[in-house]
Amino acid sequence: MQQVLVSIFMILMTIGIYVVMSRIYSRFSWPLLLPVLTTTVVIVALLVSWHIPYKTYMEGGKWINFLLGPSVVALAYPLYKQRFVLKKYVVPILVGVSVGSMTGMLSGLFFAEFFHFDRTLMLSILPKSITTPVAIQITSNIGGISSMTIVCVMVAGLTGAIAGPAILKWMRVKSVLGKGIALGSASHVLGISKASEYGELAVSTGSVAMTLSALIGSIIAPYITTLFHI
Repeated sequence: MQQVLVSIFMILMTIGIYVVMSRIYSRFSWPLLLPVLTTTVVIVALLVSWHIPYKTYMEGGKWINFLLGPSVVALAYPLYKQRFVLKKYVVPILVGVSVGSMTGMLSGLFFAEFFHFDRTLMLSILPKSITTPVAIQITSNIGGISSMTIVCVMVAGLTGAIAGPAILKWMRVKSVLGKGIALGSASHVLGISKASEYGELAVSTGSVAMTLSALIGSIIAPYITTLFHI
């Protein structure tokens, strides 16, 4: 019974904090107030201050985590509604995602090389812009560390969601299609969450970009390691 109550409390606490952070973000719209980021920071702070183990939090958190799968599948709905538009722009989408996937991997590689990271860490950073389940599989296949890859994926997602709109504005990208492709390619699910602020088309293209990035990344990652002798 106690375990059930703990689970319910953790779920309600997480949802409550997210709702509050979402309202704050909708009012001020400051990039660093992104609900995913602020909710995470607040929850971590509470767990540390209340001396609650992560395992205890996950008694309820695991159910929220379980819903991530259905939520990703739900992205198929706007994808279906925008299918004719996506079909019309299939070439720009394919080109944009391909360039985005290559850039995401090479940028991580050059970053690691610049700071003289060892081989294992370089391989772990390589798939940082690909959605977590696929990134973990890629890392396992090329010899990286899965736990490090998860951290890199989270950092890439948050960085893209926070800084992405400013970069797009600076680059004068006004196309909703382009914004969706950029955010989906660079920041996977978190990028799509941010793309939702630009409308349904951006969400649809972001979903396509995230899926294609995972596919393209799985294919080219081994070749990149061979080409650069990692």
